[in-house]
Amino acid sequence: MATTKTSKAPKAEAEAPKVQATRIGVVDTDRRDKTRRVVVNYQDKHPKYGKYIRKRTVLHVHDENNESKAGDLVEVAPCRPISKTKSWKLVRIVERRAEIAAAIKSVKDMQ
Repeated sequence: MATTKTSKAPKAEAEAPKVQATRIGVVDTDRRDKTRRVVVNYQDKHPKYGKYIRKRTVLHVHDENNESKAGDLVEVAPCRPISKTKSWKLVRIVERRAEIAAAIKSVKDMQ
């Protein structure tokens, strides 16, 4: 009796790219070269009492071109570990708040 080989179904040639979970946060510090500290604020429900508690997550983000400044609203995505604490990369700057803050500060200084 002849045996037939069973083959797996061929992979789809145009696979959809993986969708990564991104987070939006505010740049806390921009002192280091190509590294930003981003704070992501969220609310979580207390397990026993049910009250919503404000919490935050601090992420060390890789900013290749040093585009973001302190106060900017940015979107970050996970990536391979770049250093001991840095495993997120900057996707885009959602809103440039640093320029607005600097303008307000300069107007206050004039008065």
